[in-house]
Amino acid sequence: MGGTGKLGAALARRWVKAGLAVMIGSRDAGRAQASAAALTQELGLPVAAGSNRATAERAGLIIVTVPYAAHESTLTEIRAAAAGKLVIDTTVPLMPPKVMRVQLPPEGSAAMRAQQLLGETVTVAAAFHSVAAHKLATDAVIDCDVLVFADQKEARTRVVRLAQAAGLRGLHGGALANAAATEALTSVLIFINKTYGVDGAGIRITGALQEPAEG
Repeated sequence: MGGTGKLGAALARRWVKAGLAVMIGSRDAGRAQASAAALTQELGLPVAAGSNRATAERAGLIIVTVPYAAHESTLTEIRAAAAGKLVIDTTVPLMPPKVMRVQLPPEGSAAMRAQQLLGETVTVAAAFHSVAAHKLATDAVIDCDVLVFADQKEARTRVVRLAQAAGLRGLHGGALANAAATEALTSVLIFINKTYGVDGAGIRITGALQEPAEG
């Protein structure tokens, strides 16, 4: 959902190039179809498109890449279609004009708010908060980790694999409540970008990481 925005379009492009079946959704089905057609023309691979609701109904896994202002309305629109599915929420609660100041919602994070809005029949994961969309839109190697949050390890593992398919290193970050850490960190990174003249600061976890145990 929100596949016509910068982050959604960039992730869709990388996943299409990786050979994954991708459908682009938007509040405006016409915009979604135009975005899908552009990807198909560039990459020579089929990309489906439609409204948010129609795309959510057809998808086996849903990714929400919308601004915080459209968060609640988008989740409300797809709630019925998302039942029994995994929804990956990339939303950061940025509230212009003070986007360099952490402003988490009363639920603790946008991800926790998403879980509350979608209900218990939906598995919510959170990821891709701190990766610069304009860098994802290129074929460049991105020196940035993606922290993945969900209450179920199996759900996190699915998202880690999606991050890898996009050319990124995905890492388990723990329970969905922990998403507050990277949602808040995004405002810090925006501040760092401005203060130090960085073109899209990201995060990298140091140390000799070992693969997590199965199960």
